Amino acid sequence: MAEYEHLRIKEWALEDRPREKLMAKGLSSLSDAELLAILLGSGSAKESAVDLAKKILKDCDHNLNELGKKSVADLKKNYHGVGDAKAISIVAALELGKRRRDDGILQKPKISSSEDVFNLMQPILGDLPHEEFWVLLLNRSNKVITKFKISQGGVSGTVIDVRLILKPAIENLASSIVLCHNHPSGNIYPSDADENITQKVSESAEVMDIKVLDHIIVTEKSYFSFADEGKI
Repeated sequence: MAEYEHLRIKEWALEDRPREKLMAKGLSSLSDAELLAILLGSGSAKESAVDLAKKILKDCDHNLNELGKKSVADLKKNYHGVGDAKAISIVAALELGKRRRDDGILQKPKISSSEDVFNLMQPILGDLPHEEFWVLLLNRSNKVITKFKISQGGVSGTVIDVRLILKPAIENLASSIVLCHNHPSGNIYPSDADENITQKVSESAEVMDIKVLDHIIVTEKSYFSFADEGKI
């Protein structure tokens, strides 16, 4: 489509316009840039929406996971023609994609190892710029009843209330739980605070006949398991 480089999308042949191409040939016929262009809706006076989309993707090494890390402020600051509406559309669409992937996982996966927990939680926690603390509630077969966020903090920590963990565990008749939080720094090793809260939750849960199976620290590419390391 080199002949269209300096034309607005409205001036392209109908079969080459992203929206019309989608309607005629289906979603799979569109490139990532064309799909992103549909979200953008329009480009600027100097470039089409597709050209703008290609520029954004190039800066992300054509990796949608990297694009998913960009905030509204990042997109507005770095790309001429991207304001609040366009940036929000991109961020919202990528979040929906992330949640769709998560929904597929939520069909009561069975937790048989620390790696199972990592595979479940990495898409949620792996690339966050701040810490979040989550809990997985498991039934007697070690299948996930549900998972939920306990707290959200800053870059280096988050506050945990044991009561907020045990209350839903009791209400959902969980037989066991798995604690999970991320380290945005990429350091997989637990802090003293991590070890203290693990011990505190384990001791409190034991009173309710609920077992803490593990505490997983998630980073973008790896994890630390308290159970694997004999710390629980």
